[in-house]
Amino acid sequence: MGFTTRLILMAKRHWGTLLFASLGIIGAALLNLATPEIVRRLTASLEQPGGVAVNSLIFFVIVLVAAYLLRAICRFISLAISHLAAWRFVPELTLTVYDKLQSLSMGYFQDKQTGELMSRMVNDTRQIEVLVAHALPDLVSNVLIVVSVAVMLFFINWQLALLTLIPVPLVVLVGGQFSKRVAPLFRINQQVLGELNGVLQDNLSGMKEIQTFGQEKTEHEKMVKRCKRYSDVNIRANFANAFFNPGIEFLTSLGTVIVVGIGGWMASQQAMAVSDVVGFLMYLSLFYQPLAILARLVEDVQMAYASAVRVFDILDAESGVKESPEAKALVSSGGRVSFEHVAFRYQEEEPVLEDICFTAAPGQMLAIVGPTGVGKSTVIALLERFYDPTSGKVTIDGQDIKTVTLDSLRSQISLVPQDTFLFNGTIAQNIAYGMPDATLEQITQAASAARADGFIREMPQGYNTVVGERGFRLSGGQKQRLAIARAVLRKTPILVLDEATSAVDTETECEIQAAIEQLSGSRTIIVIAHRLSTVMRADQILVLHNGKIAEQGTHDELLQQDGIYAKLCHVQQLQEQTLQFLGGSL
Repeated sequence: MGFTTRLILMAKRHWGTLLFASLGIIGAALLNLATPEIVRRLTASLEQPGGVAVNSLIFFVIVLVAAYLLRAICRFISLAISHLAAWRFVPELTLTVYDKLQSLSMGYFQDKQTGELMSRMVNDTRQIEVLVAHALPDLVSNVLIVVSVAVMLFFINWQLALLTLIPVPLVVLVGGQFSKRVAPLFRINQQVLGELNGVLQDNLSGMKEIQTFGQEKTEHEKMVKRCKRYSDVNIRANFANAFFNPGIEFLTSLGTVIVVGIGGWMASQQAMAVSDVVGFLMYLSLFYQPLAILARLVEDVQMAYASAVRVFDILDAESGVKESPEAKALVSSGGRVSFEHVAFRYQEEEPVLEDICFTAAPGQMLAIVGPTGVGKSTVIALLERFYDPTSGKVTIDGQDIKTVTLDSLRSQISLVPQDTFLFNGTIAQNIAYGMPDATLEQITQAASAARADGFIREMPQGYNTVVGERGFRLSGGQKQRLAIARAVLRKTPILVLDEATSAVDTETECEIQAAIEQLSGSRTIIVIAHRLSTVMRADQILVLHNGKIAEQGTHDELLQQDGIYAKLCHVQQLQEQTLQFLGGSL
């Protein structure tokens, strides 16, 4: 199925509106045929002995005014209503793309730039408006005009009409070659625009880092290259267009030359009435103008097609995580988490986890530790079903998470990620993000549990303080405490803390540890931490090494084994002692 057909089917809710716009198009096309005929008859009357009566002249004038007025009304209907349909459809298409992106697994976003996806969702869907509001209506309108005018030309003089068709094959041939050569330029244009948007989004998000490391000049030079490439692609496309349009105009003007020369000769030989020549010339302008417009429509269609390719690339994307049609809601009875011989790899040749087996019982705190890059966060991603295991299975309360709905699965888990994301809203809105109907009392209780209530009340507007984009007005520790409050508020049976204390000072870390201990016993808690002081009181500690569980036990048991965990503890103690010594010296 072609992209145009798919778009038309997707826009079926607006077929009625588009049909009404089509009536305006047809009306305008028919009235275009009426005006030359009126002028031809007026000219024929002027050729008669004695000229034309005043009453007849007034009649012709009134009819002409009425025809032009009705044509203007029909044009208004076609333009306004087609735009109405287009701008109702484009937001729907944008929302469809957005919903599709929300349904895709995290694997899809691994090699995608946010700005580039935004370009597809906003710029490319916007370009499709040109197809719905301009290209398709103009295509229908001008095809009708060409066919209708051709009939009138043959009605007036079939020999002369045949001669006027001589440039038509040339116009079609040139238009086809233009479409074939220029279409790739418009696809590259949309691709380069998406890449430029991606770089801009990255740089704006990383402006602090750019300025911190003094890389303004370097990034400026990169942007110069990106902007120049975007400029060059547009220049090439528009240069081709600048060559094409005048060429088409020249070819179509040859038909007028033929009519003027041969039609004039026929009139001088009394083989054709002067009024017919005048009418023929007026109809001819209506005949070639649509041909030129149809040729120019190639540009709009190619741009819209290039955008449609990028839009449908998202809509046709397959999610790495698919919900089974028979999936049922997860029935939770406490939050028992089990990994049964789980293996996972992001790329075929890069194994991340191998034969992971463990169980976190309801009310138990399980900690996962190990060096950076051993797969600790991947364990959490598999639990949330952002990815599916390569082999093995993950269960919650005995139910394979592949067999339950994603909504019911994720409603049982609250996650505090290492990289806390806050929306540009108030503190209260961010805490209540996972529970929008929460009362202020519930929000403050969750904030108190996360040891965040104190600093929140010290802010100018308290819980109504706007945090700014990505929470830039808050420190790293404050953002993480808000993330913990957000997770606590949901009261899910499973709480996951992925490096929840990585960006806080020692005092705040102690407060958060106290909060975690307060929650212990009431839910299953899974903690990932580099700071081993956070996990010392865990009921069970897993030590990952090279993608496998190398050690397992409590803090004391692992120290006695004198293995990887004991070495990690020793290293961290030395680091803390060094920092204390340096702090005392300063």
